[in-house]
Amino acid sequence: MTTISQARPVPGDDVLVALEKAGRRKARRRTPGGVVVDVVLVVFGVLMISPLVWLIVQSLTVPEFAFASPPSWLPLPFTLENFADVFDYMPFFQQFANSLLLAAISTAGSLIFSVLAAYAFARIDFRGSRFLLVLMLSALMVPAQLVIIPIFIMMRQVGLVDTLASLWLPALINVFQIFFLSQYFKTIPRELDEAARIDGAGHLWILFRMLVPLSAPAIAALAILGFEASWNGYFGPLIFLSSPENMTLPLGLVTLQNGFGAAPAVVVFAAITMVVLPLLVVFLAFQRQIVESVASTGLKG
Repeated sequence: MTTISQARPVPGDDVLVALEKAGRRKARRRTPGGVVVDVVLVVFGVLMISPLVWLIVQSLTVPEFAFASPPSWLPLPFTLENFADVFDYMPFFQQFANSLLLAAISTAGSLIFSVLAAYAFARIDFRGSRFLLVLMLSALMVPAQLVIIPIFIMMRQVGLVDTLASLWLPALINVFQIFFLSQYFKTIPRELDEAARIDGAGHLWILFRMLVPLSAPAIAALAILGFEASWNGYFGPLIFLSSPENMTLPLGLVTLQNGFGAAPAVVVFAAITMVVLPLLVVFLAFQRQIVESVASTGLKG
C-alpha cells in the first residue's frame, strides 16, 4: 500500500534548481512592449544628456572652431586653454570655497534646527502646537521675493550685507524640513519613547540616540535636497552679495559673461564644466545611496 509521501514525492534539489532556472529565463524574456519602452527611454536619455556632452565638447574646443554648424561632437582642435583662462577672468577657487562653505553651513544648520523643532511638534504636547505649526506652514505660501525685502533691511542694519552670513542665517529655519520631519517622527511608535523613559532617558537621548538613527533615510534625503538648493541658489546671492571675492559660483558664472572683462563663451562653458563635473562624479559615486534614501523616505513617510 502506497503512502501519501510515495504518491507525491517531495521535489528534490535538482527540481528546485530547474524551477529557479526556468523562472530566470522567463524573467529575462522580453515582451515587445518592454522593448519599445526601453527604446523610448534610451532616446529620451540621449536627448537629456546631449546638452551636457555638447557643453563639455565646446569647453575643450579652440574658440575659433567653436559653435560650428552642424555641431561637432568631438573637441577638434583640442585645447585646455579655456580652463586656464577661467582663473584670469574670475576668482574661481574663492567662489568655489564660498559656495561649499555656504552649502555646508546651511545644510547642517537647518537640519539641526529642523530636527529639534520637529521633535517638539511630534513628541511634546504643548498648548498651541497645532496652531503654531499651521502658522509656520502658511509661511510657505509667501513668495520669497516678498520676504527678501525685510530680510535685506535686517541684514543691512546689523552690517552683514555682502557676507555669507546674510545667506546662511535665514536658511537655518526651514519650514518644509520641520514639517516633513515632524510627520516622519509621528510614524515611529511612541512605545519606544516610553520604554526609553523607563530606563531614565531624556528628550535629547530619545531624539539623537533613537529617533534620528531611525529617520536616517529622511534626514539624508533632506540633506541632499538642501545642499543642492544652496549650491545652485542664485536669487539670494544676487541680492546680498556684490564683491567678486564674496560671490558664490552661480552668481560668479553669470557675472563671468557680463562682467570681469566679458569672458568668451567657451571660457564660460569651461567654468560651468568645472562646476558641474565634481557634482556629477559625486552623484555617480553615491548614486545607490542617494536613490535608496529618497525611495525609502517616500515609502516610509
